[in-house]
Amino acid sequence: MIKITFPDGAVRSFDEGVTSLDIAKSISEGLAKKVLAASIDGVVVDAFRPIKQDAALRLLTWVDTDGKSTFWHSSAHLMAEAVESVFPGVKFWVGPAVENGFYYDMDLGDRKMTEEDLLLLEKKMNELAKKNSSFTRKEISKTDAIQYFNQKGDEYKLDLLEGLQDGEITFYTQGDFTDLCRGPHIPNTSLIKAIKLTSIAGAYWKGNEKNKMLTRVYGITFPSQKELDEYLAMLEEAKKRDHRKLGKELGIYTMDDDVGPGLPLWMPNGTIIIEELEKLAKETETAAGYKRVVTPHIAKESMYLTSGHLPYYADSMFPPMEMDGEKYYLKAMNCPHHHKIFDAEPKSYKDLPYRIAEYGTCYRYEQSGELFGLMRVRCLHMNDAHIYCSREQFFDEFRAVNEMYLKYFKIFGIEKYVMRLSLHDPSKLGQKYVNEPTLWKETESMVRKVLVETGTPFVEVQDEAAFYGPKIDVQIWSTIGREFTLATNQVDFNSGIKFKLSYTNTNNEAEVPLIIHRAPLGTHERFIGFLLEHYAGRFPLWIAPLQVKVLPISDKFSAYAHEVCQTLTKAGIRSSIDERNEKIGKKIRDTELAKVPFMLVVGEKEMLENHVSVRRQGHGDLGTKSLQDFTQEVLTEIQQRKS
Repeated sequence: MIKITFPDGAVRSFDEGVTSLDIAKSISEGLAKKVLAASIDGVVVDAFRPIKQDAALRLLTWVDTDGKSTFWHSSAHLMAEAVESVFPGVKFWVGPAVENGFYYDMDLGDRKMTEEDLLLLEKKMNELAKKNSSFTRKEISKTDAIQYFNQKGDEYKLDLLEGLQDGEITFYTQGDFTDLCRGPHIPNTSLIKAIKLTSIAGAYWKGNEKNKMLTRVYGITFPSQKELDEYLAMLEEAKKRDHRKLGKELGIYTMDDDVGPGLPLWMPNGTIIIEELEKLAKETETAAGYKRVVTPHIAKESMYLTSGHLPYYADSMFPPMEMDGEKYYLKAMNCPHHHKIFDAEPKSYKDLPYRIAEYGTCYRYEQSGELFGLMRVRCLHMNDAHIYCSREQFFDEFRAVNEMYLKYFKIFGIEKYVMRLSLHDPSKLGQKYVNEPTLWKETESMVRKVLVETGTPFVEVQDEAAFYGPKIDVQIWSTIGREFTLATNQVDFNSGIKFKLSYTNTNNEAEVPLIIHRAPLGTHERFIGFLLEHYAGRFPLWIAPLQVKVLPISDKFSAYAHEVCQTLTKAGIRSSIDERNEKIGKKIRDTELAKVPFMLVVGEKEMLENHVSVRRQGHGDLGTKSLQDFTQEVLTEIQQRKS
């Protein structure tokens, strides 16, 4: 018998060789029908894999990120089976799950796939899914795997095999399709109820433009047609809210080839939003006891060698510049600079927690194929801060950071969120992660304790930690249900040692501080991209680039319109006048399209009474008010930062 520990701490005994599906069935048939995969001691595996020793088990369903990922990866295999039946002789490269769905890269030879082919493949996938084919896993030797793909003349899978050894190679089969794959997969194809192949693209083999161009087919699947229909409706709404489209229409930012890809230029409207975000952050951080600092955009190689960023992060940094026999790098992160500030003056336990904050500009070399509007850029302005604290202070400091997140969520009307606790992979110590197993275990437990005891919703993800410690990635959802990774809250037990940071404790001994890296508003780039889509460009009054547009009915009332605008401007309200020789109806429509929160229509009656006729974006005519009352109401709303 073996002992299985469930997430709630309950322990049950089962026969050796029991599967996660068997265990699910012992709980309820309904649960078993929903299980897509399982987490065994933190490792995601097939739900049909035998369990041979005591283990901690978590059953994964559609509501779990790893469950969705397994579902979509299996869907990629189902698509490959359909492609193989329609395009005989096709060769496949890789077919991973992605944030929303999956793709598969393939070599169709001289043939070309069309949009009509996608409809044909969808139909074929539905036929294959209904066959209820089980996914089966087979361990195979490298020699046999090479022989198999040699017979097929598949140079792509042979290339993948070069980096694998005996004991690392598995084949998965469903129906008539067999593929080299490490898994995991769902139990059978009948779980895939709704299918949509979304697009065709080109992709260079291995991402290298010197290699052959392959065909990449994207798709998404769901356990029900209703969920697919809702997703497609969300996609249509998302097209209207695309931050790249709105960013251009509203004059928020621009990109220019002469400046370079991934390097946004912030226009006046975008700069206003940036300044309002910084104002909010500075007010919040000052109240929370942070001190502000400013650091350079470049630093010597030696500092990044000390921090470990060069060994672990070099691929994401721009190439070095050489000056006076020294190598300098563009700053990819603010952390090492802040450590130097901490170390500049002696510290004692009375100085802790020591909190320093900066909206620091960083540069990261994202691959050109990964650049995407404001969401993936090469120049980013980060709402960064570092907290240096003792172990006794850690709980309260980490909790305070999470509470800051919640405050921001309320301001911006973010109702759905989850903290993703990213853990290390013990098998990658010394490679992807610093080799300090005891400190990893300790700090991961410390973070988990904060989340559990404060009732913060979170999920755990293996092998996603920072190289120097566990972290929380904050996942948020916009009003139309699109998921974004907003920000991060990280624990660093390594940098204090590397930089020889210390403070004098109560026993008058030198002690290394724990470091918390946090960025509740992420970067200007990603957060403003999110806000554009979240609000569909209709920003709340306090952050809107233009808050009020004054619309004179005719030229006769331009002088009064200027008086109104001047009064608003003096009060600190961003306003302008539409003095075009157009009918008032067109001025109103154009202002609506520009998504200005308030428009004030002024004519003879308003001028004589020192009033304004108020219209609000999305609410229409609000009637006539005195200019003084309107000004005060607007100022109150701005001060309250209503979403």
